[in-house]
Amino acid sequence: MSRIGVFLLGTMLAVTALAQEPETNRVTGQIVTGPNQQEATTVLDLSDVIREALEKNPGVQSALHTVNAQQHKVPQAKSLADPMVSVGWNGNLAPFSVQDGDPSSYRGISVSQQVPYPGKLKLRGQIAAKDVGAAQWDYEAVRRRLVAEVKAAYYDYFFFGKALQITRKDKDLLQKLSSISEARYRVGKGMQQDVLRSQVEISLLLQRITLLEQQRATAQARLNTFMARDPGSPLPPAASVEPAALNEKLDVLYALAAKNDTSLQREQQIVEKSQLVTQLAHKDYLPDFGVAYMYQQRPMLPDMNGMTFTVNVPVFYKTKQREEVRQATEEAISAERSRDDRENELQFELKQSYLSAEASKQLLDLYSKAIVPQSSLALESSMSAYEVGNVDFLTVLSNFSTILNYEVDYYRELANYQTALARMESLAGMELTSSQPLPSGGGANSEK
Repeated sequence: MSRIGVFLLGTMLAVTALAQEPETNRVTGQIVTGPNQQEATTVLDLSDVIREALEKNPGVQSALHTVNAQQHKVPQAKSLADPMVSVGWNGNLAPFSVQDGDPSSYRGISVSQQVPYPGKLKLRGQIAAKDVGAAQWDYEAVRRRLVAEVKAAYYDYFFFGKALQITRKDKDLLQKLSSISEARYRVGKGMQQDVLRSQVEISLLLQRITLLEQQRATAQARLNTFMARDPGSPLPPAASVEPAALNEKLDVLYALAAKNDTSLQREQQIVEKSQLVTQLAHKDYLPDFGVAYMYQQRPMLPDMNGMTFTVNVPVFYKTKQREEVRQATEEAISAERSRDDRENELQFELKQSYLSAEASKQLLDLYSKAIVPQSSLALESSMSAYEVGNVDFLTVLSNFSTILNYEVDYYRELANYQTALARMESLAGMELTSSQPLPSGGGANSEK
């Protein structure tokens, strides 16, 4: 065998080894290091991103202060109206000046207090408490939505990083393959179109790398925004992501979502509030009371003390109290229907995410156990056959593009799978993407 043939054979075997070695590493997400190499320890951990986002995100802080504001309304609603104090005189025009010799002239002070019918203040306090409960579930919804969005952005950031890593390695492999085609062309065993086609494919990979870099930078900016950082702040590579096990059945998730979905629980608070408002409207048929004390100082007569009791008479109940009850009843029915609509929508959203997760999981298994290994073997076989001239260069190139696309598709489906789990987490209130507990603000739970 000539020296050129030995060189081509050695180069072909090296390229085949490069094509075969990375497959399991890319699919499992592991970084293989030699004895003199150290694995990079600086990675972007998802839990750290979530914690920083929850601490700094303005939307979360706004929702928290809304809860605090609603809590301060409860004691106000349960309190009596302010007492009224009045002072006056009857006599001369000058302040507090009485007329000498006139027994009807006096100086006086009075204090009055309005007292609602028993039970009204309690109901008003309960209504205000339901507003607090609704605000707490709004706060929890903001937190869960933020966590889900952070996870989705993180998985995109992870995917684009992996896709770049795979594409750059495959570009280097394709450049070696192009060198082989050039060497074969120089010794008359290859065609010029093989060389040109390999250069075109390299240019296409460079185009893909540019697009992936832009998409990765966008995902990085999104993560920085969630953490209230400058969008251009550098971030380390994402930590390795492994597919989480989806052990819960759909019926179990339905039951969890019925208890923990923030929108549904908020609607339930509104339903209970509207029921209390209806009870209060019925109580408005009953009169409120007023009590007043009066003291008069009379120069020519003994001082006088007086008490006054008042009660309102709902004589216009047909246009006031009756209509108030009808309004409250309609609002209660509306709240119940809105809650029922959310129940239906909730089951659809959960089912949709569950089916998406199942489909992605099946594709992950298919890619890792069948498609990628088989494509790797096909590439290895075609390169060996190309070495002895049994297949053309286009066959090798086609197998090379196939393994590249499937490797990238594996990580795309992994990101889709984890994102679908994150959406279900927000609905069911249960951690699915890892073994860590789902972050909770505690407000809604403490109210429950």
